[in-house]
Amino acid sequence: MISPDVFVREAAQRGFGLHTGVPCSFLKGLINEVIDSPAVRWVPATNEGDAVAIAAGAELGGTRSVVLLQNSGLGNAVNPLVSLTRVFEIPALLVITLRGDPEGAPDEPQHAFMGAITTEMLELLDIAWEWLPPEAGMICRLFDRVVEHFEERRTPFAFVVRKGTFATAALKSAPEPRPPAPGGVPLSPALSDPRPSRREVLQAVQANARPEDIIVATTGYTGRELYALEDRPNQLYMVGSMGCASSLGLGLALACPSRRVIVLDGDGALLMRLGALATVAYERPRNLLHIALDNEAHESTGGQSTVSHSVDFRAIAAACGYPSTSVTQDVAEIGRIVATFGSQQGPTFLHAKTARGTPSDLPRPTITPPEVARRLRAHCRGA
Repeated sequence: MISPDVFVREAAQRGFGLHTGVPCSFLKGLINEVIDSPAVRWVPATNEGDAVAIAAGAELGGTRSVVLLQNSGLGNAVNPLVSLTRVFEIPALLVITLRGDPEGAPDEPQHAFMGAITTEMLELLDIAWEWLPPEAGMICRLFDRVVEHFEERRTPFAFVVRKGTFATAALKSAPEPRPPAPGGVPLSPALSDPRPSRREVLQAVQANARPEDIIVATTGYTGRELYALEDRPNQLYMVGSMGCASSLGLGLALACPSRRVIVLDGDGALLMRLGALATVAYERPRNLLHIALDNEAHESTGGQSTVSHSVDFRAIAAACGYPSTSVTQDVAEIGRIVATFGSQQGPTFLHAKTARGTPSDLPRPTITPPEVARRLRAHCRGA
């Protein structure tokens, strides 16, 4: 068996400073060690896809990351693996347990099929992988191969873990509850028309952002309009990976605590991975501003209505633990919040109601996603 402290130590020595994921009983000892270790940071994700996005953001910010998951959650991670880490060339180490091992003891029935196809899925996704052997003496060489793979291919690498690979380790620390403000969360006031255009809101963001800030724009028209207004090296235009912008922004904010991170989300994207709000709020990065641009529509995919007209995003964010929340459609107020956020004891959430409509001549970025990622890494390093 591998002693969890050996794995964590070897990972930390190679710059893997952040571990995130969703627990599995096969990894109980390892996750307990990660939580207790002062050498690395544990970020509990609400699902495996969000964990991949958190790790991707941390890597862009200069911190290598490990994603811990059971194979039943691999399907949840497929979208960001193929349309975020793959497209932007962002490496991450995946530690995937083999529940339903065809060569192992009988497992719960829901794991049987996934157990039979786990390695085939990784090969189909073109993710390099190796069995994680139970001998601790192999760990050093394995990590060296992972780092070499990262530098050569800029793609994720996976360890597949069978039952009994890791020794047990008792959890010494207790969870730290971080509840929202006492007294309940009042509902947001109703807003009336007219609403600003998405372009007007994005102009206010660019006009009030600082040169050292990092701006992450959700997939679809939001990223394309931000690019059309002015392409900047501190901006990332997400493609695919819908709903992952806030998790990516969280990873960046944790890896770059001296830089402010502005996440431009959409109502449809936010609804798709609403649980990410809980993780962002729990981690309490004061350098993160999360703006939900809400036009109540999936505008870039046909204009169909979302259900956001019946959702109070600000109240949800406050209930999750964001210490500063607001809802507005006033462009000047949006600009003021962008200019001044960062002094609160945690992330800031802004629900910005916008009108539908997109310029007919909206261009697509000519800069490629890998180029966007490379220059953002350079920006984060101060180059």
